[in-house]
Amino acid sequence: MMAPETNRDLAPDGIGTLLRAHRTQSGLTREAVARLMEQAQDGRHFDPENFKRWESETRLPVPRWHPLMERALGIPLADITRAWAASKAWRHRHETATGGEDGTAVKRRTFLAGTAAAGATALPGVADAREGIDAALSGSSSADIAYLQAVFERDTGGYRGRDPEHVLQRMNQDLALLRDVLARPHPARDRTELVRTAAGLAGLVAIIQHDRGDQRDAHRWFSTAEHAAAESGDRIMHAWVLARHAMVGLNYGSPRTAAELAARAQHAAGARPSAASALAAAISARALAATGDGPGALNAVTRTCELAERLGSADLADTWFGYPHQKHHVHLSQAYTLLGDTTNAYAEQDAALALTHSPSVMTRALLALDTAHCLRTDGDPQAAADMATGVWERLPTGYRTGLVRTRAETLRDTLTGAPRARLGDVLVG
Repeated sequence: MMAPETNRDLAPDGIGTLLRAHRTQSGLTREAVARLMEQAQDGRHFDPENFKRWESETRLPVPRWHPLMERALGIPLADITRAWAASKAWRHRHETATGGEDGTAVKRRTFLAGTAAAGATALPGVADAREGIDAALSGSSSADIAYLQAVFERDTGGYRGRDPEHVLQRMNQDLALLRDVLARPHPARDRTELVRTAAGLAGLVAIIQHDRGDQRDAHRWFSTAEHAAAESGDRIMHAWVLARHAMVGLNYGSPRTAAELAARAQHAAGARPSAASALAAAISARALAATGDGPGALNAVTRTCELAERLGSADLADTWFGYPHQKHHVHLSQAYTLLGDTTNAYAEQDAALALTHSPSVMTRALLALDTAHCLRTDGDPQAAADMATGVWERLPTGYRTGLVRTRAETLRDTLTGAPRARLGDVLVG
């Protein structure tokens, strides 16, 4: 039996090793993998040679490919991002050891060796100082940057059945690392990647604080994210942060502010269809509906649908950074609910639920509360109160705060008499 093909330049626990092992264990050729990748991205061509480059690590798959690889190959996204980060760190260590393109590291070591050969005698402690300086000059932050990029990709996957408090606690150590890495000097390219990642991670913290109901801290984190996104020069990241920031005002009683932020997000995103531009249009529709601008809201709904139809597979990823079909229907459910168009709202709720396969505790609760609002609009306040009460009673304690509570209290405030008392009692309890 022939020995398996190896490559000493591959990271032992990197992406090339992971992909090659999965493909061979599954009995797949690269052409078969290419067909699976094409299916995962709605028939768009995928070159088998591209996968070969990933296996050999002559190129690394950029993060937008990771959800598609998970979908096509069945490899958990966490394993893909962990292996990808390992390959980036391995590549940086290899380049440092050989001096990279300009040979700086080799020259530095040659100089130090020459000094020793000339008979220089090191003073006590000087050798330790040199080792520390050498480690600092080696650019060891690249491994940390790769890790933080992987953390962003992991955490942008959403709650996945965990409550917001749990997810926020898990991010604490990574945020401390981010703070420390940002304080170090970096080459321009590394700095750009780092601040873009900082924008994404700050945006995720802001989303969680928004969901928890900590509006003040959410605004602060979004401000930090906007600062980082602007420094990175990434228009799509900047647009995503602005659109997500708009949701604070939208969900907590400041729809005009939300509409202004959504307009800024649409401008930042530009004309090209993207998850950020579709999200910004959807939030604009909801904000305009909340301010009573029905025609403007409907125009924004039309714009949202046009953008959603033109998104590629990467933009449709089911993450906080993507705009999947399920999320699209969730936004339209809220827009039509605010407009009082219950026929379309019910249809969007059904479509969203049909596409909700993960636990999605918060999403399911918000959709049910939209339905309750529609029942009240249709003249059945008791049914609205009964449905909202049932949602609240089934909701895990960790979700009975922030956004879900605000949505339930908004419904309660539209009710009178016995329905209001029924829902009010469970919200107080």
